Parts: sequence; structure tokens; C-alpha cells
Amino acid sequence: MSLGRRRTFLLDLFHRLLDAFGPQGWWPADTPFEVIVGAILTQNTAWKNVTHAIRRLKEHDLLDPQKILDADPEKLRWCVQPAGFFNQKSQYLVTFCRHLQTLYGGNLSLFLSRDSDSLRRELLSLRGIGPETADSILLYAAQKPSFVVDAYTRRIFSAHGWVSPTIGYEALRHYFMDALPPDVYLFQEFHALLVRAGHLFCRRNPRCRECPVDGHPREQ
Repeated sequence: MSLGRRRTFLLDLFHRLLDAFGPQGWWPADTPFEVIVGAILTQNTAWKNVTHAIRRLKEHDLLDPQKILDADPEKLRWCVQPAGFFNQKSQYLVTFCRHLQTLYGGNLSLFLSRDSDSLRRELLSLRGIGPETADSILLYAAQKPSFVVDAYTRRIFSAHGWVSPTIGYEALRHYFMDALPPDVYLFQEFHALLVRAGHLFCRRNPRCRECPVDGHPREQ
């Protein structure tokens, strides 16, 4: 399929989902740093668990890079505990904050102002930040058009035969980015809508007949 036809195919799917669910307004956070914390904590856990952890961080006035670095490690681990893997995730937060302080003097805006490719490479160099987390930070904290691929995206597209079940993260990311215009709003909403569809319908017992994705034409 040509990139032009794939673009039409993807935009048709986007509007089908948007009509079904409406705008999602994702990522729920008050600041770019809160987005970054949420992106790190949401690895391998449900978002409701992340909200509990972020609430603890706010209650203890730790939702700040320097305050995380100055925090008692045990207290930080306790705050992160609801998100699971709290030993590793608390260290991932410290690693990110130390990087920010050492190279950027704690200036998050300066860090996020780097060009997309350089910022993505830098994020991926940090322990605890993989491709999905890096792209979430780029898209929602830095407001740069980097498409986020998660398990629901892979499940939906492979289940319908639009991509191979064994497609890698980078290949699936470029499946979207090579065809779609580099628009932050489009990427944010498309990612969030796919998550919504996957969460509601792509379960162990799929509810395909109720899903707005069902009936979308196959890629040709």
C-alpha cells in the first residue's frame, strides 16, 4: 500500500474512533514533569495505580525534580509503591532527575526544547526509559509529534490483519509516522483512542461486534 493510501486508511480509522468516543484529552497531568513521572510509573501497571502513586507524591510535596533528589529514599519508595516495582521505579525517577540536574541545571523546559530526534536518543539512554516511555514523554510532555505505540495498538492492528503480530516497536511506530502528518493533537488523540478501544473491547474475550474498529476495511 502506498503511503497516501495508508494515510487515508489511518485517518478514516481515527475519525471512526473519534466519532465513537469523542476527544480523550490525554495525558491527565498538571505539569510536564507530572507527565514524565506518570510515563515512568505506568510501565507494567494500570493507570489507576499510577494515580495513587502521584497522589502520594503530591501529598508529600515530592512532585519536583530537586525534591525527588533530596527525598529520603524510603519515603520515595513508599510514595511510588502503588505503581508496583517501586524499588526500580523510584530509582528510575532519581536517575532522570539527576540527569536533568547535572546536564540542564534542573531546567526541564530547556531539556524538553531539544529537537525530537536528539531528545528521543537522550531519553532512551537513561535507565528505565524504553521506547514507549520516551515517546510518551516526547508527545505529551514536550508536545512533539512522536507516535506512541502500546500493547493495545499492536493487539488491534495485528488482530485485524493490518500488521504482522511480530512487528517490532520501531516498525509499528513508523507505520503511523511515515503516513500521517506530524501533528501533536492527532498523535495524542489517536494514541488515546486506540487505548480506549483496546481497554473496552480487546480483552481476553474480545467484544468485536460492539467495537467501532470492527468493520473498518482491511488495508490493501
